Amino acid sequence: MAALATAALATVTRSNQGSGTTRTGSAMAQGGSGPWEGYGPATAQLMGLVRRNYYNCKMKADQPKKAEFIREGDKLNKELLSIERDKNMLLFNKKSDFRREYNILEELEHQLTKNRKAEKGNIQQKLGRIYNNVKGLQRQLKHVKPTPEFVDRLREMMEDAEMSINAFKEEQRQKYEELLREEKTATNEINALEKKIELWALGTSATGNTPKQGMLVVDKKRQNHLPPGVAELDKFLQQTGGKQGGWDVYDHQEFLKLWTKHKGKPSYIDEVLDHLPDRTREDILQHEKWYQEFLILEAQKKESIQEWKRKKLQEREKILAQKKPEEGLTTAILQHAAAQKQKVEEERKKRLKELELWKRQKAIEYSMKQAAQLQAEEEKEKKKQKERQRQCHIKLLLEDYSRQKKEEEELLRFEKKKREEAEREEKRRIAAEEILKFQERDLSKVVFKIQEKQAKEDEKIEKERRLREKLREKVGMNVPRDPRRLLKPTKVWEERTKEIGPEGSGPLLHIPHRLPFNMEPQMLYMVVRQTPIQVCC
Repeated sequence: MAALATAALATVTRSNQGSGTTRTGSAMAQGGSGPWEGYGPATAQLMGLVRRNYYNCKMKADQPKKAEFIREGDKLNKELLSIERDKNMLLFNKKSDFRREYNILEELEHQLTKNRKAEKGNIQQKLGRIYNNVKGLQRQLKHVKPTPEFVDRLREMMEDAEMSINAFKEEQRQKYEELLREEKTATNEINALEKKIELWALGTSATGNTPKQGMLVVDKKRQNHLPPGVAELDKFLQQTGGKQGGWDVYDHQEFLKLWTKHKGKPSYIDEVLDHLPDRTREDILQHEKWYQEFLILEAQKKESIQEWKRKKLQEREKILAQKKPEEGLTTAILQHAAAQKQKVEEERKKRLKELELWKRQKAIEYSMKQAAQLQAEEEKEKKKQKERQRQCHIKLLLEDYSRQKKEEEELLRFEKKKREEAEREEKRRIAAEEILKFQERDLSKVVFKIQEKQAKEDEKIEKERRLREKLREKVGMNVPRDPRRLLKPTKVWEERTKEIGPEGSGPLLHIPHRLPFNMEPQMLYMVVRQTPIQVCC
């Protein structure tokens, strides 16, 4: 790989020297992007080739591992199919003598197969979603854009992918732990059943005259000569089923091991239930009560035996003193008795010391185990705390980023609103100025038109006046005064009154012709004066 990179760089150098390309050459002028943009197009192309060769070499190195993993999976799948085929032939065969008993197992097998297929489909669906999220993230990374929106979208996609992967891993871890617990329980049940089967086989091979398990046969004549503590213990064992309290040897040994491990604390009951699935909580509590009473009676038995030995020794010494044997023989006997007594005392001290040492070792082991467990719990709690702190930190960063983004958006919105308001105000001001200009221009035009119209009217009046003066000068008017002529109808009116309207009609104001809309007021006045108004009754 290093040789390939060296050769590529040498080729790039020669290519750049031949073409006169520098770090500030044409590639930067073209605005290229990437870490090799300053070295020219040949450099970028060859660096891409080096990168592709590196990934190809890495994939080729991983291919043998993938092939080995696939071969191992195919091998296990074939073994599973072979085991299932043998199981179906042996257990679920219709010609089997135990077909009725195996029907329950077959139904359970079908149900478990159905559940396994459903779980497999669910897992594949979740893995498909995770795969799609990761592929989408990879596609986004191929087209990177230096924009805040792209960064936000990329962060959201990364968080979604991470959360889905973590949730899937946590779910699978819980399922795996549950399966391990079930496997442990099933293994304990199988071991317990195997032990019981072995004990049953041993019991059937022995003689049939043996007493029941856990029962003791006690000689009543011998019982009369025993110390009170020993007799009481023998009677207790005879009534309660022997030294195992009515349990078999394996169950009692498991109980003792776990009870000693937990030092009699109630936490041992759950573990005993896991190791002895055929025992109930009430059985375990009752057996614990029996065992505690057994320990008390056994301690009393030991004390009774020690007391009985002391009494026997005292009686022997008393008998020897009464017989007054020879002094040498008496001395030898006394020395032997003292030696035996010292030996018994040393043996007792030795056992007490061993017991104390064993208790101390057990206490140290228990303390070390508790310390290791506490340390593991503390480490686990620290990891959880760090994870929570990391999540809180990420959450705070996201909230801070969201708040800043919202503030920026609010600021931009406020600035945009102010800018739009200023633009509207400026437009209103300009419009008002333009309207004022238009009004002034229109007013000047109206004034000009009025003045022009007034000038025309004045000119027309002046013209009519001159015309009347000329007519007056040419034609002398001599009209006698006749007031009745004012009320006399005109010729036109006389012609119009010849047409009588229908009877019963009301007053009618009739204007015969429509006036033109552009008639001047003076002409309108003259027309109205000359037009008759007909009133019909």
